[in-house]
Amino acid sequence: MEYARPAVLDDPILIAPAAENGELRSQLAEAQGQRVELAVDAGELHAEVEALRRGLAECRMGWDE
Repeated sequence: MEYARPAVLDDPILIAPAAENGELRSQLAEAQGQRVELAVDAGELHAEVEALRRGLAECRMGWDE
């Protein structure tokens, strides 16, 4: 017995949103990856700024002596 292919799979009204949904999911995945990279970069920059602040504070203490 052969099964007929559902007409829904051929309906352009349904295919277009499904294709757009796939593209949007792809864009979301890319944006999430970029967000993770930015968070890592921000953490590294924060650590660097804190180290610079500590170094500056040490220099200022040396000037006061």
